[in-house]
Amino acid sequence: MFGFEGWQIYGITPIFQESFCIFTQMETKVYYVIGVMSGTSLDGIDLAYVQLIKSENWDYRFLKTQTLPYSETWKEKLREAPLFSSEKLMELNTEYTGLLAEMISDFIEKNDIETLDAVCSHGHTVFHQPEKGVTLQIGNLPSLTENLQQTVICDFRKQDVEMGGQGAPLVPIGDKLLFPKYDFCLNLGGFANLSTEKNGKRIAYDICAVNTVLNFYAKKLGFEYDENGELAASGKIDHQLLKHLNDLSFYKKKAPKSLGIEWVKAEIFPLFEKSNLSETTILATFTEHVAQQIAQSIGNAPNKKCLCTGGGIYNKFLMESVQKYTETRLVIPDKDLVEFKEALIFGLLGILKLRNEINVLQSVTGAKNDHSSGVVWRV
Repeated sequence: MFGFEGWQIYGITPIFQESFCIFTQMETKVYYVIGVMSGTSLDGIDLAYVQLIKSENWDYRFLKTQTLPYSETWKEKLREAPLFSSEKLMELNTEYTGLLAEMISDFIEKNDIETLDAVCSHGHTVFHQPEKGVTLQIGNLPSLTENLQQTVICDFRKQDVEMGGQGAPLVPIGDKLLFPKYDFCLNLGGFANLSTEKNGKRIAYDICAVNTVLNFYAKKLGFEYDENGELAASGKIDHQLLKHLNDLSFYKKKAPKSLGIEWVKAEIFPLFEKSNLSETTILATFTEHVAQQIAQSIGNAPNKKCLCTGGGIYNKFLMESVQKYTETRLVIPDKDLVEFKEALIFGLLGILKLRNEINVLQSVTGAKNDHSSGVVWRV
């Protein structure tokens, strides 16, 4: 990103256009936040200390980033959490909030962070069934503020679901404000989701499952994940299974729409269990399925660009499979943006909430209206 420090002294924001610069004199507001994200693929907790700059438009700089992996004990707890009783879930929520506080505190201390306006945390999703009006992200208790002695903005999904929305995806407001030069923003994590402008409105939706499935079957073969997609590449595509996957009713729904792990367990895994195919065949077939669904969503336009982020972009075989079906240019940015884009944008969501500005779009989630979502816990 641009070196903003010197310009801020004079309240001047550089705007780069082609090969020359235009300088505008206007008030610039700078915020320092830690964005915190935990995804369904259970890779760990992403922490991004970022500078958010608001002048005419929004911009950002990554200052410090780190992913703290979950222990095997915590991975198992989070996998089993949807089956917990209400009482056990409350205990887990308290315990997980304590874990977050400990990890964030260590991150602040390790990086000598002194200037901090807020910690903006997604929490970890246990339930997400918006059609039933249910969503739960643990780790959003007020004890997080008490332990950190910092302002915390969190629990961003609940209000949207209460307003009739999908509660997801929430990242598209960040795509709109921070990455307007891209025609599409694609994130490949536990699920693939896409964000774009259509008829002057931002639309976004979950496309399909990705690492929630691929990691599960890689583990059956003794691996944490399918590195570079090599396991999938070694298998053969089963075209009957591929047809069953592509025919799932979710893909016929119009946006807004979102997915949760419950859908994977109810719709995807039973197909695989019934097929009695080998793990490598399942990985090969599902990778092909993901590639086809993504390519169908972004279309085939050689003059358009798609920003690709999330851990799934390291799956070389998957990315090559997607590119095989589309001439839309797949752009992979620097490592920080690949791995910490969601943490960055949850930082932005929190600051928009503090500014009492819209951070969730009705056109994306299907809620009654645009709104400013999240809970603010102050010291």
